[in-house]
Amino acid sequence: MGEDYKEVLCKMNKVDPWSVSEVKDYGKLLEEFGMSSIEEYKKRFDSFHYIRRGIIFGHRDLGKIVKALDGKKPFAMMTGLMPSGRFHLGHKMVADEIIWFQSLGAETFICAADVESYLMRDISFENARETALEEYLANYIALGLSEKKLHFWFQSDYINPYYRLRDMCSKRVTFNELKAIYGELTPGKITSALTQAADILHPQLDVFGGPKPTVVPVGADQDPHIRLTRDIASRLSADRAGCRDFDCIPPSATYHKFMSGLTGGKMSSSDPKSYIALREDPASASKKVLSAKTGGRETFEEQKKKGGQPESCSVYELYLYHLVKDDLELSKIYHECGGGEIMCGECKKRCAKMMSDLLSEHQRKIPSALKRAQKLIGKT
Repeated sequence: MGEDYKEVLCKMNKVDPWSVSEVKDYGKLLEEFGMSSIEEYKKRFDSFHYIRRGIIFGHRDLGKIVKALDGKKPFAMMTGLMPSGRFHLGHKMVADEIIWFQSLGAETFICAADVESYLMRDISFENARETALEEYLANYIALGLSEKKLHFWFQSDYINPYYRLRDMCSKRVTFNELKAIYGELTPGKITSALTQAADILHPQLDVFGGPKPTVVPVGADQDPHIRLTRDIASRLSADRAGCRDFDCIPPSATYHKFMSGLTGGKMSSSDPKSYIALREDPASASKKVLSAKTGGRETFEEQKKKGGQPESCSVYELYLYHLVKDDLELSKIYHECGGGEIMCGECKKRCAKMMSDLLSEHQRKIPSALKRAQKLIGKT
């Protein structure tokens, strides 16, 4: 794999490995790692605002999914969740993508990475399961995820062919490849990497209908896992003297940009001030919006003269990603700010009200969604 992926990101963006979510130049990222721009599919999928607005900026092999759609052939969408904290707006981005792919007809696979959370973050299996159910699956369903054609599983408790596939993956990757991707290795890291490969590839097992195009929506920082799994898939399905380990299609992927934290810098689950959780008290969320970092100027006079800077404003990002679906309305907000027609205080108040309304409406759906989530995993 060559130079460590995160080290290259650091050089590109002058950040350390723990700040990869502050990528500044996504065009450079496409070029550096051989991702494809989403531009070629913008017209095809312009009904989805994440693609229309460039929030989903890149892909690998999305053409296979488009071909399946055009031919009315089966395809799958697979994603994972790390049950280690509250479900916030950064996680909602992935949920929105899951629901969108499901609306296109994808058979949907969602993994709760309780083994990884235990190995890498020292979270007990019991706590991981509770978080996965109450913070993630319930929110997914409240946002619109359907239980139809949905497979939800915990890494620690699944079907035998899945574990057999994980073990087979270990034969088709070298220690040096893993080291190039993940740096210093531990048994836990190796187990997590191979389990993730099995997570991504297993929708193509015979028990789920055999080989099919599979798309994985991820942030740019997850590309190493995608590249590794694509390599493993090619090796597993290579013809060796008339025999294949596992007949499968290398997975496709879409890549979305990162949201900024409300306080500036990255959005981090370990910093509650940097994010808004979907089950957070709406009044608390409003206060966070009112104190969020903006792209405003230092003085009222300067803002009137030069205008604000919405492109570097965490409040504008809330509009862009989650609050304003109408492009004309969003454009008006952008130009009001950039033209100095509105001050940050007034803009924040408007945003805070919209955020409060969004959370209140969402939270009204949670009790019913939680019951459906419990039923899905057999807790009722």
